[in-house]
Amino acid sequence: MKRLLLISALLLVASNGWAYSETDLAKLKALNACQGCDLSGANLNGDNLRGAVLIETNLIGADLSGADLTDADLRGAYLSGANLANANLQSAYFSGTKLQNANLSGANLMNANLAFAKLQKANLSGTNLSGTNLANANLTAIDLSGVKLSGVNLSLATLPKANLSGANLAAIDLRDAYLSRSNLSGANLPKANLSGAKLYDANLSGANLTNANLSYSELNDANLSGANLSGADLSLAKLPKANLSGANLTDAILKDAKLDETIYCKTKMPWGELNDDCEE
Repeated sequence: MKRLLLISALLLVASNGWAYSETDLAKLKALNACQGCDLSGANLNGDNLRGAVLIETNLIGADLSGADLTDADLRGAYLSGANLANANLQSAYFSGTKLQNANLSGANLMNANLAFAKLQKANLSGTNLSGTNLANANLTAIDLSGVKLSGVNLSLATLPKANLSGANLAAIDLRDAYLSRSNLSGANLPKANLSGAKLYDANLSGANLTNANLSYSELNDANLSGANLSGADLSLAKLPKANLSGANLTDAILKDAKLDETIYCKTKMPWGELNDDCEE
């Protein structure tokens, strides 16, 4: 018995720690569907899985690099540590999917549904996320710099310590998103909806927030130095100790905003006046 257990353990190590079911793999190949199956560690590199049904399937550590999963249904699937590099995931269903530490570099996720997905520490470099639904997704410490994010829904998403520096986020939906300590320096956010967003201690220096909706947002201790906030709606926003040095607030709405200990230095105020109240 001990010898058999040792052999089994060695086989698991040889297969990167995952032992998928050969029967489940054959079922997938035959039917293009395998709901709730065990395909952990399976090699599906470059496979045609368009429209495949893989609901709640175990794909932990699987190789899906270069695979075509257009319109595939992966709701609730387990893809932690999976390799999805350069895969075509356009319009695929990933709602509630576990993608922690997954490699999605170069993947096409255009119009995919990733609502409630868990993407902590996933690799999204060079990924196309245009039109993707990431509402309520967990993107803690994610690096989205340089990623295509036009038309993305990130409402109620969790993005603490995320890197969005220089990202193009025009007209993006970030309502009620959690962005504490995130880096949005130099990001392009014209007409973005950040209403109710939590941006405590976030870095928005040099960001373009022209005509953005920041009403009810929480910007405590945020760095908005050099940001363009012209025409932005900051009504009822919380900005205590926020840094607005060099920011452009021309025509911005500050009705009922909390501005306790807000830092102004060469800030262009909504009424056109340049605030020179710089601390020595």
